[in-house]
Amino acid sequence: MSQFLLVLLLFFALHMIPAIPNVRARLVALAGRRAYLVVYSLVSLLMLGWVFHAAMQLDYVVVWDPAAWQAWFPIVLTPIAIFLLLAGLFSVNPASVSLRGPAAEPGAITAITRHPVLWGFALWAGSHLIPNGDLRSLLLFGSFFAFALLGIWMTERRARRRLAERWGAITRKTSIIPLVAMMSGSAQLRLDGPLIAGAFCSAAISCWLLLGGHTALFGADPLAMTTL
Repeated sequence: MSQFLLVLLLFFALHMIPAIPNVRARLVALAGRRAYLVVYSLVSLLMLGWVFHAAMQLDYVVVWDPAAWQAWFPIVLTPIAIFLLLAGLFSVNPASVSLRGPAAEPGAITAITRHPVLWGFALWAGSHLIPNGDLRSLLLFGSFFAFALLGIWMTERRARRRLAERWGAITRKTSIIPLVAMMSGSAQLRLDGPLIAGAFCSAAISCWLLLGGHTALFGADPLAMTTL
């Protein structure tokens, strides 16, 4: 348990770096923006793999029994989560997490929510909590889910201070909660490259996961669980 908690804390600490402007600015200045993003992305993926490996070493303790209906939550919500995550990462978004630099016009994904990456992470983690009723899964996915929601709150506060007079203009066309700005009429969905690419990549990744990728990576077949 101690190894898992230590690795989890390291993972969260790593993902606090982009939220600290001075630290990120110094790293970008030292390595260059492209090198920083490549190294940071690779280290993040390695850390995520380490977290899962450490979690799998924990004893399997049942909290609630799985049911077939529970398996549909990640099957339905994970493609949406992947779409938000990918489209968000590669869209211009001065108000939240993004791999893109500043630009005049925020990406189309911000019409859905101004925190697409964090909401994608929250949807992925939250949807996996329901069918995985064992203690290690609750610790793993529960921590990710709470961290994503906390990240939304922290990012919102920092962006409001950082953007100052631009904040009002940006937030008038977007919302924290997904789809609220569109339903109120203050934002309209449009298409751009990151949004379209995110949709296609999400569909491809989701199909691969359902057709054997998830089983190869994690030893569990999501479709088989719907027939328990």
